[in-house]
Amino acid sequence: MILCRTLFGAIGLAGIVLPVAIAVPTTTPKVDLCHLVNAKFPGKVGFANSTEYEDSQSSYYTAQERAIVPNCVFRPTSATDVAEFVKLAAANDPCSKGCSISQPLFAVRGGGHTLWQGAANANGSVTVDMRSLTSFSLSTDKKTASIGAGSNFAEVYPQLVPHNLTVIGARVPGVAAGGFLSGGGKNFLSRRHGFGCDNIFGYEVVLASGQLVYASEGENEDLWLALKGGSNNFGIITRYDLATYPLSLMWGGTQALNFTPAVLQAQAQAFSDFMLPENVDNAADVGVLIGFLSGSFFLENTIFYSEAVANPPVFANFTSIPGITSQSLNLTTVAERVNLDGSVVPPTIPRSFELVYTFSNGAAATYSQLIQILQTGIDKIDKIEGLEIQFLLQPMPVTNGTNSLGLPVLDTNLVMLVFTGAWANIADDATVTNAMQSIVNQQEAVLQKARLLIGFKYLNYADVTQNPISTYGAKNVANLWATSKKYDPNGIWQTRVPGYKLPNTK
Repeated sequence: MILCRTLFGAIGLAGIVLPVAIAVPTTTPKVDLCHLVNAKFPGKVGFANSTEYEDSQSSYYTAQERAIVPNCVFRPTSATDVAEFVKLAAANDPCSKGCSISQPLFAVRGGGHTLWQGAANANGSVTVDMRSLTSFSLSTDKKTASIGAGSNFAEVYPQLVPHNLTVIGARVPGVAAGGFLSGGGKNFLSRRHGFGCDNIFGYEVVLASGQLVYASEGENEDLWLALKGGSNNFGIITRYDLATYPLSLMWGGTQALNFTPAVLQAQAQAFSDFMLPENVDNAADVGVLIGFLSGSFFLENTIFYSEAVANPPVFANFTSIPGITSQSLNLTTVAERVNLDGSVVPPTIPRSFELVYTFSNGAAATYSQLIQILQTGIDKIDKIEGLEIQFLLQPMPVTNGTNSLGLPVLDTNLVMLVFTGAWANIADDATVTNAMQSIVNQQEAVLQKARLLIGFKYLNYADVTQNPISTYGAKNVANLWATSKKYDPNGIWQTRVPGYKLPNTK
């Protein structure tokens, strides 16, 4: 099994890019910011060929991000380090106007799981690696877990297990809090508690001025809401204060099935029925994965139930499908589940591209149409060296609306489709990405005709070309821009730091 960041981080995968919106520059900033940072923070800056530098570079999930060449990597160990760095960088920015994000002042990374090139790495400048900010504390009443923004959720969950608690975090190891929570965050409990960002009481964040502030419902509320889905457009988050939820054991795991027309039809019917309002059980989540590996299609399910109940009846349509070849379904803690699922997720992947779209649940026949379009499209590129495909159907988190995403509140009928590809050679980039885009275009046309397509693109699984923040709705986009201008009047985060940027509304 390949990729799997979505299936388990979905199993959890969250592109390169062709076309890529953030080009790899060939020149470097005039001011040597790296040496200024090194002088101010001795021992926290890694240059090319150093252990610190190579550790950061080699840990990016995709080949495209690993191909970026920063001049140095800065690894802060405190919020104060981050604040002082931002002040230093802003004061020594060689660009005063007409700045291009293709020549970034710096970039900020957490787990490095975003697929597209230039998302969180700064060619020719400084990449800020947040993975040393891993503080953890639990409030006296145990209702709030405070975690550093560089925290790997696979290391957070074990600290909650002794208290029979969990948080709405990532589903595979290696995914850090920073990108996951600022883009939304899908979790085993998301049908009950929504996105990860719906469950954040407050943020400690460094603004473009270098000021360290707190954002919550009662303090800097506009910033608090903007950070809930607004990605890295408002500052560098250094700490998250997360809601905790009681959970001792959960049930679930994986199924492998024969890839036959009859099984595919049964899968389509099972997923369509699972999504019906009368069948909603907010403890239940499922992922239906159609994959392609080593020249053949395969079929897998992931099933999760966020209570200590084995074989809950809500999954009967999946567990009774003829054609199941193997399954591993058991009671575990969240920490154990993440590690089990993560054991089949490679730490890095080669060339990669990912697209996402959203639609309302349809009849089984609609899902069958989408699958047929996928098969026909992949058959045209099945000889590409190293081609691996994941086509993942999963329910959208059921949001309470305390975010900037613009999705309907408490809507249980929405489906997220995540389409991920990987391949071996850069020469095949255009062939694969064009084929994948064509498949998505055809599928969206089917859904549009059926009046099921929703414009929303979930940021954490979107390619940069999908401009996900533009799909949050005009009112939310306007609010995000107003917040940006208030807290970042010089536009540092819009023009000097790469990532998913606010859309041009002119």
